[in-house]
Amino acid sequence: MKVIQFVLLLLAANSIFAQANLLQSGPMVGYSTMREVLLWVQTKESAEVSFDYWIKGTNRAKVFHTASVMTSKAGAFTAKLIADEVQQGHRYEYELRINNIPVPRPYPTEFQSQELWQWRHDPPDFTVAVGSCAYVNEPEYDRPGRPYGSHYEIFTSIHEKRPDVMLWLGDNVYTREGDFSETGFYHRYTHTRSLPEMQPLLASTHQYAIWDDHDFGPNDLDGSSVLKELALRTFKLFWGNQTYGINGHPSVISNFKFNDIEFFGLDNRYYRSANTRKTGKRQMFGEEQLQWLISRLAESQAPFKIIMAGGQVLNTAPVYENYIHLFPEERKRLLELIEKENIKGVVFLSGDRHFTELSAYKNKAGNMVYDLTASSLTAGTPNKITEQNDHLVEGTVYLKNNFAMLTFKGPRKKRVMNITIYDSDGKQVWTKDITP
Repeated sequence: MKVIQFVLLLLAANSIFAQANLLQSGPMVGYSTMREVLLWVQTKESAEVSFDYWIKGTNRAKVFHTASVMTSKAGAFTAKLIADEVQQGHRYEYELRINNIPVPRPYPTEFQSQELWQWRHDPPDFTVAVGSCAYVNEPEYDRPGRPYGSHYEIFTSIHEKRPDVMLWLGDNVYTREGDFSETGFYHRYTHTRSLPEMQPLLASTHQYAIWDDHDFGPNDLDGSSVLKELALRTFKLFWGNQTYGINGHPSVISNFKFNDIEFFGLDNRYYRSANTRKTGKRQMFGEEQLQWLISRLAESQAPFKIIMAGGQVLNTAPVYENYIHLFPEERKRLLELIEKENIKGVVFLSGDRHFTELSAYKNKAGNMVYDLTASSLTAGTPNKITEQNDHLVEGTVYLKNNFAMLTFKGPRKKRVMNITIYDSDGKQVWTKDITP
């Protein structure tokens, strides 16, 4: 009898190992609401995937199940499944199943549903990790010489802070010269997403993203790209935002709330004018996106309105792809609309520049406007910065790999946002509190 039991256990273990071998990357936790949460996974070949989940601490007293999905080559073997039996205000543990066999992970696999705090008590305190510019080396496709990517332990450092949410501000992958085809885009996203150091972070922190040029295609690419529909399709396959686009027009534009804070994800590529073109309309976001943004900002009751913009908005140095350098008229219009509508608590988040800094100014309506640039996670960084940014907050420039943590805390009518910058080892660089 013991021999039979041993054989059965051995067969079960082999089956679990075989299914785990089919896992390419993930699982990843996407958007969260009070009633549903998105879960994502990628396999190495076509396979049936699903998730079981249960309230944390109940020892699986009641287990819920997502639907099952068959991954396919046409979708880069990715799958998005909805945990649609969640109740508000709970933490859940979950387990991936491949071909109906559980695939346990050696780190926490958890998600949370948002809490129904309105009309009941003050909003919960929570933390948001922020980063951009994640270059993962692949020598056969990289430029010769010193590797451009480094410090992959930064993802372990972020995970150790246990943020509730992570915002990716663009250049989340770096396409190379060989990547400009469906096969190439799928390969680049898969290669980056499969980084071992990234997996624990993806598995228990809710991930939201926008893009910049390197997710979209070659460096500094604009809306004239003939591959932009492919780029958008790939982005949507690999990220778990709740929405994409506005008014029926394709883009990575998104809008969501987490507790009492509202987030606005902008698209600075799909409808962008060519940087070097001298005639025609000049735009980075476009009038429709600006009008949508201002309407949503004016309507928002959130104490902080967090705008994920990709590139720098407030920096006054006319260099590289800074907003003021390439699209000064549109920038002026955006900031004037924020001022005229008397919108308070505006904080832009940007990446792109491979260094970190905080910019701030008070507009004529008497409201502070901020722009936190958080860059880069793993891509190369400059040795020095000599540009003149008239809105720079003294002491906030940092030239090494880093990430930001935003902590929202305090009573509903006295919310404070703490910004803390950490180096790749998770050591504090600087910290600052701001109020609406």
